[in-house]
Amino acid sequence: MQIKFIDKDRDRNLFYATLRQRVDAYFKEHKISKFHNRQMVLKTIILLSAYSVPFAYMLLFKPSTGISTGLWTIMGFALAGIGMSVMHDANHGAYSKSSRVNYWLGHTLNLLGGSVFNWKLQHNILHHTYTNIVHLDDDIDDKLVMRFSPHTNVKWYHRFQVVYAFLFYGILTLYWALLKDFVQFSTYTKEGVNTSTKQQNRRILLKIILSKLVYFSIFIFIPVFVPGIPAGVCIGGFLLMHFIAGLVLTVIFQLAHTVEGTSHPVPDETGLIENNWAIHQLNTTVNFSRKNKWISWYVGGLNFQVEHHLFPTICHVHYPNLAPIVKLTATEFGIPYLENKTFGVALRSHISTLRRFGLRDVEIG
Repeated sequence: MQIKFIDKDRDRNLFYATLRQRVDAYFKEHKISKFHNRQMVLKTIILLSAYSVPFAYMLLFKPSTGISTGLWTIMGFALAGIGMSVMHDANHGAYSKSSRVNYWLGHTLNLLGGSVFNWKLQHNILHHTYTNIVHLDDDIDDKLVMRFSPHTNVKWYHRFQVVYAFLFYGILTLYWALLKDFVQFSTYTKEGVNTSTKQQNRRILLKIILSKLVYFSIFIFIPVFVPGIPAGVCIGGFLLMHFIAGLVLTVIFQLAHTVEGTSHPVPDETGLIENNWAIHQLNTTVNFSRKNKWISWYVGGLNFQVEHHLFPTICHVHYPNLAPIVKLTATEFGIPYLENKTFGVALRSHISTLRRFGLRDVEIG
Protein backbone atom coordinates (compact mmCIF):
# COMPACT_ATOMS: atom_id res chain seq x y z
CA MET A 1 0.00 0.00 0.00
CA GLN A 2 1.31 3.44 -0.94
CA ILE A 3 1.11 5.75 2.09
CA LYS A 4 0.31 9.43 1.56
CA PHE A 5 0.42 12.23 4.15
CA ILE A 6 -2.16 14.90 3.27
CA ASP A 7 -3.35 17.77 5.47
CA LYS A 8 -6.11 19.97 4.07
CA ASP A 9 -5.32 22.75 6.55
CA ARG A 10 -3.15 25.22 4.62
CA ASP A 11 -1.92 26.96 7.76
CA ARG A 12 -0.63 23.70 9.25
CA ASN A 13 1.11 22.91 5.97
CA LEU A 14 3.17 26.07 6.43
CA PHE A 15 4.65 24.72 9.67
CA TYR A 16 7.55 22.73 8.24
CA ALA A 17 8.48 25.34 5.64
CA THR A 18 8.54 28.01 8.33
CA LEU A 19 10.56 25.82 10.67
CA ARG A 20 13.12 24.97 7.99
CA GLN A 21 13.59 28.66 7.19
CA ARG A 22 14.23 29.42 10.86
CA VAL A 23 16.66 26.52 11.26
CA ASP A 24 18.55 27.51 8.11
CA ALA A 25 18.67 31.08 9.42
CA TYR A 26 20.16 29.83 12.71
CA PHE A 27 23.11 28.17 10.96
CA LYS A 28 23.60 31.12 8.65
CA GLU A 29 23.45 33.65 11.48
CA HIS A 30 25.97 31.74 13.60
CA LYS A 31 28.12 30.86 10.58
CA ILE A 32 28.41 27.21 11.54
CA SER A 33 28.11 23.93 9.67
CA LYS A 34 25.15 21.59 10.09
CA PHE A 35 27.62 18.74 10.43
CA HIS A 36 30.18 17.71 13.08
CA ASN A 37 32.25 20.08 15.19
CA ARG A 38 35.21 19.62 17.55
CA GLN A 39 32.94 18.35 20.29
CA MET A 40 31.65 15.62 17.98
CA VAL A 41 35.14 14.57 16.90
CA LEU A 42 36.31 14.39 20.52
CA LYS A 43 33.29 12.31 21.47
CA THR A 44 34.00 9.92 18.60
CA ILE A 45 37.60 9.45 19.74
CA ILE A 46 36.55 8.88 23.36
CA LEU A 47 33.87 6.30 22.52
CA LEU A 48 35.98 4.37 20.00
CA SER A 49 38.87 4.34 22.47
CA ALA A 50 36.61 3.16 25.31
CA TYR A 51 35.61 0.27 23.07
CA SER A 52 38.95 -0.73 21.54
CA VAL A 53 41.48 -0.07 24.32
CA PRO A 54 39.92 -2.47 26.89
CA PHE A 55 39.79 -5.20 24.26
CA ALA A 56 43.42 -4.63 23.26
CA TYR A 57 44.40 -4.70 26.95
CA MET A 58 42.71 -8.09 27.41
CA LEU A 59 44.48 -9.53 24.38
CA LEU A 60 47.89 -8.26 25.49
CA PHE A 61 47.81 -8.85 29.25
CA LYS A 62 45.15 -11.55 29.88
CA PRO A 63 43.89 -9.96 33.12
CA SER A 64 41.97 -11.78 35.85
CA THR A 65 38.32 -12.68 35.42
CA GLY A 66 37.24 -9.78 37.62
CA ILE A 67 39.20 -7.20 35.65
CA SER A 68 38.08 -8.74 32.37
CA THR A 69 34.47 -8.46 33.47
CA GLY A 70 34.99 -4.79 34.20
CA LEU A 71 36.60 -4.25 30.80
CA TRP A 72 33.75 -6.00 28.96
CA THR A 73 31.33 -3.80 30.91
CA ILE A 74 33.11 -0.66 29.74
CA MET A 75 33.00 -2.00 26.20
CA GLY A 76 29.25 -2.59 26.47
CA PHE A 77 28.54 1.02 27.42
CA ALA A 78 31.02 2.26 24.80
CA LEU A 79 29.41 0.08 22.15
CA ALA A 80 25.98 1.54 22.89
CA GLY A 81 27.48 5.03 22.80
CA ILE A 82 29.05 4.41 19.40
CA GLY A 83 25.74 3.16 18.07
CA MET A 84 23.83 6.19 19.34
CA SER A 85 26.39 8.94 18.81
CA VAL A 86 28.61 7.94 15.87
CA MET A 87 27.06 5.24 13.70
CA HIS A 88 23.60 6.77 13.86
CA ASP A 89 24.63 10.21 12.61
CA ALA A 90 26.97 8.81 9.99
CA ASN A 91 24.35 6.52 8.45
CA HIS A 92 21.95 9.45 8.24
CA GLY A 93 24.62 11.42 6.36
CA ALA A 94 24.63 13.85 9.28
CA TYR A 95 28.12 13.33 10.69
CA SER A 96 30.05 14.97 7.88
CA LYS A 97 29.52 16.66 4.53
CA SER A 98 31.97 14.05 3.22
CA SER A 99 30.16 10.91 2.05
CA ARG A 100 33.40 8.98 2.53
CA VAL A 101 33.61 9.94 6.22
CA ASN A 102 29.96 9.03 6.70
CA TYR A 103 30.53 5.70 4.95
CA TRP A 104 33.41 4.59 7.15
CA LEU A 105 31.99 5.86 10.43
CA GLY A 106 28.62 4.37 9.47
CA HIS A 107 30.34 1.01 9.35
CA THR A 108 31.11 1.25 13.06
CA LEU A 109 27.80 -0.64 13.08
CA ASN A 110 29.96 -3.67 12.25
CA LEU A 111 31.39 -3.34 15.77
CA LEU A 112 27.91 -4.30 16.95
CA GLY A 113 27.79 -7.18 14.51
CA GLY A 114 25.15 -5.46 12.36
CA SER A 115 24.64 -4.67 8.67
CA VAL A 116 24.56 -1.09 7.41
CA PHE A 117 22.47 -2.16 4.41
CA ASN A 118 19.62 -3.54 6.52
CA TRP A 119 19.87 -0.77 9.11
CA LYS A 120 19.32 1.95 6.54
CA LEU A 121 16.25 0.18 5.18
CA GLN A 122 14.76 -0.38 8.64
CA HIS A 123 15.65 2.94 10.20
CA ASN A 124 16.11 5.61 7.54
CA ILE A 125 13.30 4.47 5.26
CA LEU A 126 10.70 2.54 7.29
CA HIS A 127 11.02 4.11 10.73
CA HIS A 128 11.60 7.73 9.75
CA THR A 129 8.98 7.76 7.00
CA TYR A 130 6.23 5.76 8.72
CA THR A 131 6.87 6.46 12.40
CA ASN A 132 4.50 4.49 14.67
CA ILE A 133 2.43 3.21 11.74
CA VAL A 134 1.84 -0.48 12.37
CA HIS A 135 3.23 -3.00 9.84
CA LEU A 136 5.25 -0.24 8.18
CA ASP A 137 7.45 1.02 11.00
CA ASP A 138 9.56 -2.05 11.73
CA ASP A 139 10.53 -0.65 15.13
CA ILE A 140 7.01 -1.10 16.54
CA ASP A 141 6.24 -4.46 14.97
CA ASP A 142 5.61 -7.26 17.46
CA LYS A 143 8.95 -8.82 18.44
CA LEU A 144 8.62 -12.43 19.59
CA VAL A 145 6.97 -11.87 22.99
CA MET A 146 6.77 -8.05 22.86
CA ARG A 147 3.89 -5.84 21.69
CA PHE A 148 4.65 -2.20 20.85
CA SER A 149 1.46 -1.15 19.03
CA PRO A 150 -2.19 -0.96 20.06
CA HIS A 151 -3.19 -2.25 16.61
CA THR A 152 -1.79 -5.79 16.74
CA ASN A 153 -3.28 -8.93 18.29
CA VAL A 154 -2.89 -9.29 22.04
CA LYS A 155 -1.51 -12.63 23.24
CA TRP A 156 -1.99 -14.00 26.75
CA TYR A 157 1.68 -13.50 27.60
CA HIS A 158 1.67 -9.80 26.67
CA ARG A 159 0.13 -9.03 30.04
CA PHE A 160 3.50 -10.01 31.54
CA GLN A 161 5.68 -8.07 29.07
CA VAL A 162 6.28 -5.30 31.55
CA VAL A 163 8.01 -7.93 33.72
CA TYR A 164 10.27 -9.55 31.11
CA ALA A 165 10.73 -6.59 28.73
CA PHE A 166 14.13 -5.44 29.97
CA LEU A 167 15.58 -8.94 29.92
CA PHE A 168 14.36 -9.19 26.34
CA TYR A 169 15.92 -5.81 25.50
CA GLY A 170 19.27 -7.09 26.71
CA ILE A 171 19.42 -9.89 24.13
CA LEU A 172 18.43 -7.82 21.10
CA THR A 173 21.92 -6.87 19.93
CA LEU A 174 23.08 -10.48 20.29
CA TYR A 175 20.10 -11.56 18.19
CA TRP A 176 21.06 -8.81 15.75
CA ALA A 177 24.60 -10.12 15.43
CA LEU A 178 23.45 -13.74 15.01
CA LEU A 179 20.18 -13.78 13.08
CA LYS A 180 18.39 -10.45 12.66
CA ASP A 181 20.22 -9.33 9.53
CA PHE A 182 19.41 -12.56 7.71
CA VAL A 183 15.74 -12.36 8.71
CA GLN A 184 15.53 -8.72 7.66
CA PHE A 185 17.36 -9.31 4.40
CA SER A 186 14.90 -12.05 3.45
CA THR A 187 11.84 -10.08 4.60
CA TYR A 188 12.81 -6.80 2.95
CA THR A 189 13.61 -8.60 -0.31
CA LYS A 190 10.26 -10.41 -0.38
CA GLU A 191 8.29 -7.27 0.54
CA GLY A 192 10.06 -5.06 -2.00
CA VAL A 193 11.68 -2.74 0.56
CA ASN A 194 15.00 -3.99 -0.78
CA THR A 195 14.94 -2.93 -4.44
CA SER A 196 18.37 -4.32 -5.36
CA THR A 197 18.74 -6.73 -8.26
CA LYS A 198 19.35 -10.45 -7.72
CA GLN A 199 23.01 -10.01 -8.62
CA GLN A 200 23.37 -7.10 -6.20
CA ASN A 201 21.60 -9.06 -3.47
CA ARG A 202 24.00 -11.95 -3.86
CA ARG A 203 26.90 -9.58 -3.22
CA ILE A 204 25.09 -7.93 -0.32
CA LEU A 205 24.32 -11.27 1.31
CA LEU A 206 27.93 -12.39 0.85
CA LYS A 207 29.15 -9.19 2.54
CA ILE A 208 26.78 -9.78 5.47
CA ILE A 209 28.00 -13.36 5.90
CA LEU A 210 31.67 -12.35 5.69
CA SER A 211 31.19 -9.48 8.14
CA LYS A 212 29.62 -11.88 10.66
CA LEU A 213 32.50 -14.34 10.29
CA VAL A 214 35.05 -11.56 10.81
CA TYR A 215 33.11 -10.18 13.77
CA PHE A 216 32.88 -13.44 15.68
CA SER A 217 36.47 -14.35 14.75
CA ILE A 218 37.76 -11.13 16.30
CA PHE A 219 35.73 -11.28 19.49
CA ILE A 220 35.54 -15.02 20.18
CA PHE A 221 38.02 -17.15 18.25
CA ILE A 222 41.09 -14.87 18.27
CA PRO A 223 41.00 -14.15 22.05
CA VAL A 224 40.61 -17.86 22.81
CA PHE A 225 43.12 -19.32 20.35
CA VAL A 226 45.82 -16.62 20.16
CA PRO A 227 46.50 -15.24 23.66
CA GLY A 228 44.70 -18.22 25.21
CA ILE A 229 41.98 -16.45 27.16
CA PRO A 230 39.69 -19.10 28.72
CA ALA A 231 36.69 -19.69 26.48
CA GLY A 232 34.22 -19.32 29.35
CA VAL A 233 35.66 -15.95 30.36
CA CYS A 234 35.67 -14.71 26.78
CA ILE A 235 32.16 -15.87 25.90
CA GLY A 236 30.78 -14.68 29.23
CA GLY A 237 32.31 -11.24 28.75
CA PHE A 238 31.07 -11.07 25.17
CA LEU A 239 27.52 -11.87 26.31
CA LEU A 240 27.77 -9.29 29.11
CA MET A 241 28.92 -6.64 26.63
CA HIS A 242 25.98 -7.37 24.35
CA PHE A 243 23.47 -7.44 27.20
CA ILE A 244 24.57 -3.98 28.38
CA ALA A 245 24.64 -2.54 24.86
CA GLY A 246 21.29 -4.10 23.95
CA LEU A 247 19.61 -2.87 27.13
CA VAL A 248 20.91 0.69 26.76
CA LEU A 249 20.20 1.00 23.03
CA THR A 250 16.69 -0.46 23.22
CA VAL A 251 15.59 1.55 26.23
CA ILE A 252 16.82 4.83 24.74
CA PHE A 253 15.05 4.22 21.43
CA GLN A 254 11.85 3.08 23.15
CA LEU A 255 11.66 6.25 25.24
CA ALA A 256 11.12 8.25 22.06
CA HIS A 257 8.06 6.47 20.68
CA THR A 258 6.65 3.80 23.02
CA VAL A 259 5.56 6.17 25.76
CA GLU A 260 2.34 7.83 26.86
CA GLY A 261 1.11 10.66 24.66
CA THR A 262 2.30 9.40 21.29
CA SER A 263 -0.19 8.52 18.56
CA HIS A 264 -0.35 5.36 16.43
CA PRO A 265 -2.32 6.46 13.35
CA VAL A 266 -3.71 3.96 10.85
CA PRO A 267 -4.04 4.85 7.15
CA ASP A 268 -7.46 4.52 5.52
CA GLU A 269 -8.24 1.97 2.83
CA THR A 270 -6.55 4.19 0.21
CA GLY A 271 -3.35 4.53 2.24
CA LEU A 272 -4.08 8.09 3.34
CA ILE A 273 -2.86 9.56 6.62
CA GLU A 274 -4.83 12.75 7.21
CA ASN A 275 -1.91 14.74 8.54
CA ASN A 276 1.12 16.68 7.44
CA TRP A 277 4.25 14.47 7.54
CA ALA A 278 6.17 16.86 9.79
CA ILE A 279 3.27 17.20 12.22
CA HIS A 280 2.92 13.41 12.17
CA GLN A 281 6.50 13.27 13.45
CA LEU A 282 5.68 15.57 16.36
CA ASN A 283 2.59 13.52 17.21
CA THR A 284 4.51 10.23 17.30
CA THR A 285 7.80 11.34 18.89
CA VAL A 286 8.76 12.47 22.40
CA ASN A 287 11.86 14.17 23.77
CA PHE A 288 13.27 13.50 27.23
CA SER A 289 15.89 15.00 29.55
CA ARG A 290 16.63 17.94 27.26
CA LYS A 291 18.38 19.81 30.06
CA ASN A 292 20.64 16.92 31.10
CA LYS A 293 23.98 17.51 29.35
CA TRP A 294 25.46 14.16 30.40
CA ILE A 295 22.58 12.18 28.93
CA SER A 296 22.57 14.34 25.80
CA TRP A 297 26.29 13.70 25.32
CA TYR A 298 26.10 9.94 25.80
CA VAL A 299 22.92 9.13 23.86
CA GLY A 300 23.93 11.19 20.84
CA GLY A 301 21.03 13.58 20.97
CA LEU A 302 18.49 10.76 20.85
CA ASN A 303 16.77 12.49 23.75
CA PHE A 304 16.03 15.20 21.14
CA GLN A 305 14.06 12.79 18.96
CA VAL A 306 11.63 15.47 17.81
CA GLU A 307 14.45 17.49 16.30
CA HIS A 308 16.09 14.37 14.93
CA HIS A 309 12.97 13.20 13.14
CA LEU A 310 12.41 16.62 11.61
CA PHE A 311 16.07 17.14 10.67
CA PRO A 312 17.78 13.72 10.47
CA THR A 313 20.61 15.03 8.27
CA ILE A 314 21.74 17.59 10.87
CA CYS A 315 24.39 16.41 13.34
CA HIS A 316 22.96 15.83 16.80
CA VAL A 317 25.40 18.21 18.52
CA HIS A 318 23.22 21.06 17.25
CA TYR A 319 19.90 19.74 18.57
CA PRO A 320 20.01 21.47 21.99
CA ASN A 321 20.15 24.83 20.22
CA LEU A 322 17.53 23.89 17.64
CA ALA A 323 15.02 22.60 20.20
CA PRO A 324 13.82 26.07 21.35
CA ILE A 325 13.26 27.03 17.71
CA VAL A 326 11.23 23.87 17.06
CA LYS A 327 9.21 24.24 20.25
CA LEU A 328 8.42 27.92 19.62
CA THR A 329 7.37 27.27 16.03
CA ALA A 330 5.21 24.30 17.06
CA THR A 331 3.52 26.46 19.71
CA GLU A 332 2.82 29.21 17.19
CA PHE A 333 1.09 26.70 14.90
CA GLY A 334 -0.82 25.06 17.76
CA ILE A 335 1.05 21.76 17.45
CA PRO A 336 1.89 19.76 20.62
CA TYR A 337 5.60 19.48 21.42
CA LEU A 338 5.81 16.23 23.37
CA GLU A 339 8.44 16.01 26.08
CA ASN A 340 9.30 14.19 29.30
CA LYS A 341 11.39 16.37 31.55
CA THR A 342 13.62 13.64 33.02
CA PHE A 343 14.88 10.16 32.19
CA GLY A 344 12.96 8.76 35.15
CA VAL A 345 9.66 10.24 33.99
CA ALA A 346 10.28 8.91 30.47
CA LEU A 347 11.13 5.44 31.77
CA ARG A 348 8.01 5.29 33.92
CA SER A 349 5.96 6.40 30.92
CA HIS A 350 7.46 3.59 28.84
CA ILE A 351 6.72 1.02 31.54
CA SER A 352 3.15 2.30 31.79
CA THR A 353 2.76 1.98 28.01
CA LEU A 354 4.12 -1.58 28.02
CA ARG A 355 1.59 -2.46 30.69
CA ARG A 356 -1.22 -0.79 28.72
CA PHE A 357 -0.29 -2.54 25.46
CA GLY A 358 -0.28 -5.84 27.30
CA LEU A 359 -4.00 -5.57 28.04
CA ARG A 360 -6.77 -6.68 25.71
CA ASP A 361 -8.95 -3.63 26.22
CA VAL A 362 -6.27 -1.08 25.32
CA GLU A 363 -7.54 2.19 23.91
CA ILE A 364 -6.72 2.51 20.21
CA GLY A 365 -4.90 5.73 19.27
